[in-house]
Amino acid sequence: MKLIAADAYSAGATSQQALNIPNDADPRELALNGVERIDLDFPKFTDGRAFSQAYLLRRRLGFTGDIRATGDVLVDQLLQMQRNGFSSAVLRADQSLAHAQRQLTQFDHFYQGDAAQPAPLFAGAPAAAALAQPHTGAPT
Repeated sequence: MKLIAADAYSAGATSQQALNIPNDADPRELALNGVERIDLDFPKFTDGRAFSQAYLLRRRLGFTGDIRATGDVLVDQLLQMQRNGFSSAVLRADQSLAHAQRQLTQFDHFYQGDAAQPAPLFAGAPAAAALAQPHTGAPT
């Protein structure tokens, strides 16, 4: 997941074809042809509707471009954002970029499937190899 500090992010002009989708919009009703990036808004950290939008875009609609989390984005949410299909996130101004990067390396594997890896860990030959590898993430 690409992490962007709030002071380095500009929501203005971009070379990408981007859509900014409010968290109460239904992505199934949007024309996504030619769209390279979709910004999903978290107006406050307790409003998780953008998680559902990201998962819907990735898994049901097959969107392969950048899905970016914007708004009230906290370090604690990043791992779940990544597992729900977000590929980049703009951190809230008071959040540490270094801490966010450590958060994303905390776990090497997940037992359950998610938007990025739909098959659960146990459902294939790579599972045995993954489970045999020692954990290399930072201790909590």
